[in-house]
Amino acid sequence: MHQFDDTIKVETITSGKLRRYHHLSVWQQLLKFRTIVLPNIVDMAKVGIGFVESLVRLVRWRPDVVFTKGGFVCLPIGLAARVLGIPLVIHDSDAHPGLTNRLLARWATAIGTGAPLEFYSYPAAKAVYVGVPVREDFVPIAPQRQRKAKDELGFDSLRPLVVVTGGGLGAKRLNEAVAANLTTLLPRTNIILISGSAQYDEMHALTPQDDPRFRLLPFVSDGMAHMLGAADIVIARAGATTIVELAALAKPTILVPNGYLTGGHQLKNAAVYAEKGAVSVVDELELEKRPELLVDEVVNLLADPKRMEAMGRAFHTFARPTAAHDMAEMIVAAVK
Repeated sequence: MHQFDDTIKVETITSGKLRRYHHLSVWQQLLKFRTIVLPNIVDMAKVGIGFVESLVRLVRWRPDVVFTKGGFVCLPIGLAARVLGIPLVIHDSDAHPGLTNRLLARWATAIGTGAPLEFYSYPAAKAVYVGVPVREDFVPIAPQRQRKAKDELGFDSLRPLVVVTGGGLGAKRLNEAVAANLTTLLPRTNIILISGSAQYDEMHALTPQDDPRFRLLPFVSDGMAHMLGAADIVIARAGATTIVELAALAKPTILVPNGYLTGGHQLKNAAVYAEKGAVSVVDELELEKRPELLVDEVVNLLADPKRMEAMGRAFHTFARPTAAHDMAEMIVAAVK
């Protein structure tokens, strides 16, 4: 795991978010006064406090440029940069702009995007498709190296391997769908299920621990590129960083986007890549009703190697190995 240099100073500001849920109508959200409306009012006050704190810090620091990555915490500092006339550079990892980035874009000096510009409404004069920076070990591996990686992980190198990951916190419906269908999946493929720490004990009780075709892990902090590289198919959420890591690996991927997140950004992320034939998408709400949907898609892919190869090639076109360098150049150029 990478560690930051202890000479890098870190300070925090107050901030708040606007709660809005993709699966609820506007009226349904307005009726939830205590859980949505009241917290939103409180958090708007926090944004005001954070703006003042940001002004004080920027006046004290006198930076040449401010760089923000989206998310509600970036709004106060971005607004303060605007007021003080400091160049502002933003990066948008998601394929659909978040609310903070949409607000700050009008004042930004430059904008880097994680997906092609056609999916954004940013001004073309200052937006550049740079991709999303990922670690350098996320690269495609040859079939011989893939078989060796399977062997190193303790699996039969000649059998397919499916890696299922719901991100750092895991994904309850994804975990449960896999656990419910292991008797159908394991005769066809080896499986690694990264459940997330919160549901690990529950999954441990529901899944076989002495079957060489299956492995349950709570979390992977190191060696994720190696594990994903060994996979023939990856099943994952549709977070921006996860997607570009898998694109860099050119992996045939089944995305199960979280439809409950604010703004439905994972649904929009998945749609962008599905439109290009780069991934397969399984609807989480349908998966909850019919867990066998996941099995059907895995079986269909394993039976069609040409489709898997085509998906991997299409997915890899979204990889941007120079994303970090290109983004750094944009930041430096904004200062000049």
